Amino acid sequence: MQNGDILKELRRDKGITQAQVAAILHTTVQYYSDYECEKYELPLHRLELLADYFGVSTDYLLGRTADPRPYPRR
Repeated sequence: MQNGDILKELRRDKGITQAQVAAILHTTVQYYSDYECEKYELPLHRLELLADYFGVSTDYLLGRTADPRPYPRR
């Protein structure tokens, strides 16, 4: 699964709109939509925000693992 698909699935599972996620990221709906469509890669600071918000690991958001569980904090 591509990271845009993962973002879309997590957002839909949570029952929120692109506008709501864009507000969390302090960006526009168009920019967030572009992340879901994979026109742009998520910057690190936004990747971290989304991982924390959705309660998943950054590796899961990047499509590097199928295990969504976040890593333990140090």
